[in-house]
Amino acid sequence: MNNTVGNTARLLGAGLRALLVLTVVCGILYPLAVTGIAQAALSDKANGSEVKSQGRVAGSELIGQRYDLPKKNPDDAEEAARPDLHWFQPRPSNGLGSNKANGVNTQYDLIVSGATNLSGDNDKLIQQVKDAKAAVVKDNSTPTYKVNPADVPAEAVTSSGSGLDPDISPAYAKLQIHRVAEVNHLDVQQVQKLVDDNTSGRILGFIGEPRVNVLKLNIALKEAVGK
Repeated sequence: MNNTVGNTARLLGAGLRALLVLTVVCGILYPLAVTGIAQAALSDKANGSEVKSQGRVAGSELIGQRYDLPKKNPDDAEEAARPDLHWFQPRPSNGLGSNKANGVNTQYDLIVSGATNLSGDNDKLIQQVKDAKAAVVKDNSTPTYKVNPADVPAEAVTSSGSGLDPDISPAYAKLQIHRVAEVNHLDVQQVQKLVDDNTSGRILGFIGEPRVNVLKLNIALKEAVGK
């Protein structure tokens, strides 16, 4: 009887010591070590890849955001967003259905991030693409520059798998240059240079596609307009 109690006590003691050691190692020391390495080697990425403008965080270079005009009625949740044409616009964010209206995510809402999962022949998706294409042509045409519908790239009328893509293609950025230049009273070549300066090539020269980060581009645009 005493041996049984003693053995049980020893097993419990060993188990508690193991729990304590593993808690300290795995729950405290390991997270601190990983966090320290991340902060030392990749502090920018570890902190969310924040992008700052005039000393303030303007967003993350990994998460897209819209550039819209203020709502006419701030309390109307159903009011459609109207793009502010002073800025370069991102790709659509029509992702998963929203929690409130079971509609689509049009505001880069992190809570409902995801793809629509609509097939290519779905009537709803086809109509969304047609409407988006018509809006791109209309919004970006100016008295001196008319957008050719055939030049509208795919990502200008479709959302990404996450619905949060922060980048657009150089082709879509180029399509917006004349409109941005005219609205902001800038020279077209000046805006073209902003796009060129904020265009990133393929990773390691062969991975992915050339891309333009919309947030960084709009920060550069804001500085150019201020000057």
